[in-house]
Parts: sequence; C-alpha cells; structure tokens
Amino acid sequence: MKPTTTLGHSTLTVNRIGLGCMGMSEFYGSFDEKESINTLHKAIDLGVNFFDTADMYGWGANERLLGKAFKGRWEEVILATKFAVMRGPNGEFLGLNGKPEYIRKACDQSLQNLGVESIDLYYMHRQDPKVEIEEIVGAMSELVKQGKVKHLGLSEANAATLRRAHAVHPITALQTEYSLWSREPEEEIFDVCKELGITFVAYSPLGRGFLTGAIKSRADLEPGDFRLNNPRFTEEAISENSKFVEVIDQIAQSKKVTKAQVALAWVLSQNDEIVAIPGTRKVQRLEENLGAFNVALTETDLALIQKSMPSKTIGNRY
Repeated sequence: MKPTTTLGHSTLTVNRIGLGCMGMSEFYGSFDEKESINTLHKAIDLGVNFFDTADMYGWGANERLLGKAFKGRWEEVILATKFAVMRGPNGEFLGLNGKPEYIRKACDQSLQNLGVESIDLYYMHRQDPKVEIEEIVGAMSELVKQGKVKHLGLSEANAATLRRAHAVHPITALQTEYSLWSREPEEEIFDVCKELGITFVAYSPLGRGFLTGAIKSRADLEPGDFRLNNPRFTEEAISENSKFVEVIDQIAQSKKVTKAQVALAWVLSQNDEIVAIPGTRKVQRLEENLGAFNVALTETDLALIQKSMPSKTIGNRY
C-alpha cells in the first residue's frame, strides 16, 4: 500500500494516514496536554506529517496546542485548519459564518493561535447557507494571494458545491466522514474528486472509535463525551451496529491484526489517493493505526466485507 500521496494539484506530499487532533482539546472526554504533545511529537518521528485541526476545536485551544507542540518543527508538518463554525466565549455554538470579513478575521486568529505566517490547507468547515459558495471561495482565494493560506479545501460539501467552488479557485482537498459505516461519498463525491483532481480526506475513518470494537455500550464513554448525544451511540444503535464490528473482527483474526487496522486498510484500499485522518491522543493507538499500512486486503477480503456488511447503519451521523 502506497504510504504517501500528493494533495490535489499541490506540491504537498502527505502521509496517507494523518492525525486528527480534535479530541486533544474537546468532544471525546478527558484529555491531557502533555500526553497530546507527546503523541504529536511521536507522530512526526514515525513519519506522519499531515495534521488536522479547526478553530472551533476547544474554541482556539486545539490550534494553540499544535502551535506549542510544533514550535521549531514546522518544516516537518503540513497543517490543515478550518473556519466557519462560530463559538462564544464559553464554547457555546453560535452558528455558521461564511461572510468575507469573518473569513479574514478567522484566518488571522488561526495564524495567531498557531504561531505561523501561512496555513498549508485552509478548509471551509461547513457552508453558511446564507452565503453563496462563490463568495466564500472568492474570499478564501484572497487569502492565498496575500500568502496567508497556501491551498484551499472544503469539508462536507456535496458534488455540485464542489464543482462550483473549484470553478472559482482550485480546491485541493475535500474532507468528509468516510468509513465502513459511513459510505455516502461513494455515491457521487469520489467520482467528482477524481475528475477534478481533488484529494479525498476521510475523517472519522474508525467510526468515531466504534469500528475498533472499543465501544460495546454507553458505559464505555466518559461523561461529557459528545458521542453520548450522537444517534449512533444509543444502546439500541450500539447493539445493532455491532454487526459491522463482527465482520471486521473476522478479517482481523484471520490476518492476526487489529480491527482498527482492518478498518483503516479498507478506507485506504478504495483508491491510491485517499488520505485518512484517524484521531487519537495516545501513542499506542497512533502506532496501531500506522500498522494499517502493513495490512494487505485481498480481493477475496474486500468481496467478503462488501457482502457481509449490514446494508444500513442504525442512527444518523449527527
């Protein structure tokens, strides 16, 4: 399996298993700054160079954490961050903003949080329904002209939006949830990405941890974990969706690897350009995830997965 790829039409070569950093500051229960920084440093040492954050993760705290961890090592890092989801001073969600003046302000704040002069890949996190995509991408392209941003990306955009955006300024990457229990991008998005030369970045490739087999009931989640409010993590959904884990486990046992490694290898096997950004705070999980590069799924394995997986996931993604 090819361990690296070039993002879109850019010159950025990234490791095809990057690191999603959201859980280091919020959403998935308790976190520890020292442990997170240790994991970030270890990731670089192991050859990971693609790191994903957003200004809304910990409402700035996650970007500041990465700024601290990567000080003096930025030449080894390709960083993606995002704008559009507004948070209040106490973390309250204030909706989406895609207005040009907001985008300029958000970018400046991210640069300050990270302690850098330019962002490698700047994503629109979600589209503000009140602002046309042409206006949003137009404002983002101004940041490229100013040297504050090198390349542009979108997150969770549909095929039509992606085409319209790409017509304004080249889109380097599209980030969307994709895993064995979230396969919607196969319907249209993959074809459009291939046609336009846009790299597909899969977030939550391990189904927010569920596909690793680590979550057998709601009791396995800490108080405050956002998954407790997620439709896929009700007791009924966990019980029904365990059928996904059973299929993965069957393959994992036959290859003497972990369920996480099978789930990630499957995502990467969909084509040679897909990049996955599983999130973790722990070195042990980071090392396990990178072991997916050594898992060779045969045509027989892939056919078995396709045939055996439940046709429907219980619960919406959000």
